[in-house]
Amino acid sequence: MADNARAKRLADLIREVVAQKLQRGIKDPRLGTHVTITDTRVTGDLREATVFYTVYGDDEERAEVAAGLESAKGILRSAVGAAAGVKFTPTLTFVADALPDNAKTIEDLLDKARSSDAQVREASAGAQFAGDADPYRKPEDEADDAADTAHKDGDA
Repeated sequence: MADNARAKRLADLIREVVAQKLQRGIKDPRLGTHVTITDTRVTGDLREATVFYTVYGDDEERAEVAAGLESAKGILRSAVGAAAGVKFTPTLTFVADALPDNAKTIEDLLDKARSSDAQVREASAGAQFAGDADPYRKPEDEADDAADTAHKDGDA
């Protein structure tokens, strides 16, 4: 079992090698410049590596890039093995990163909340308080109440 620091260093190396190889060494037209390697994780035994990527484009381009990465997996693994110099080169698994989709969902929810806040602001623009503007008792009010109570007791 390797230590976590070694797995992290290998993961960083794999991310750099795969990104450089995709940019300069792979001639597959499906793997254009719109692929970004976002993260890489290596298991504790250094046998398997998961490479996360994002694709700028629609679902069709994402499917093409996924197929291109699967076909280039052997070349990319060979490049990682040559650069890493480890006894066993980890197998590469490519996973589409869900971060951009999650960010878009969060942004949509924030836009919805902003529009809801704007509607509430417009509806309350000319509104009045249901009771007094300040419904809390103050010390001078208590003095007036005590005087009124003493006055009523004296009249009775």
